[in-house]
Amino acid sequence: MTKSQEIDVMSSLGEEFAQEKYDELEAFINSLETTKGALIEILHKAQHIFGYLPRDVQLFIARKLGIPGAEVYGVVSFYSYFSTKPSGKHTISVCMGTACFVRGADKIIAAFKERLGIESNETTEDGLFTIKDVRCIGACGLAPVVMVDGKVYGRVKVEDVDYIINAYRREGAIACR
Repeated sequence: MTKSQEIDVMSSLGEEFAQEKYDELEAFINSLETTKGALIEILHKAQHIFGYLPRDVQLFIARKLGIPGAEVYGVVSFYSYFSTKPSGKHTISVCMGTACFVRGADKIIAAFKERLGIESNETTEDGLFTIKDVRCIGACGLAPVVMVDGKVYGRVKVEDVDYIINAYRREGAIACR
């Protein structure tokens, strides 16, 4: 039998955000004609404001809408668009759809994971990269496809992985000068 645990749902998990971000989200929610059926729209806005949807933000939304936190979490965890962890500065999405997979996408994502030392849906320690495996980018004629921050790379080979990573590392180094 599992032993019950006491959890203080009102306390923060340690992730502190500026009050202005909560105020912006609250103003957005208050601007809606009705919040009935608007949970996904509100979650999109919240993720845009905060960058991701940690528990504290989900509970804030639940309280504002007068719904259980579990309902909010259920929607967040169901849709792959929503993230409960911060993403890296650059998101590398590797298409794992049929056309890309049969043309070697599994080897490409393995190379990204090996080079960056992370798994899918994880972020590098320096906060620079997040890897995601996605079902379809919609560029099957260019398979296998990798997308970094909205930029599409087609007919990617394992040999291209280092080039792609280094291009974004250099971009960060140039920005720091």
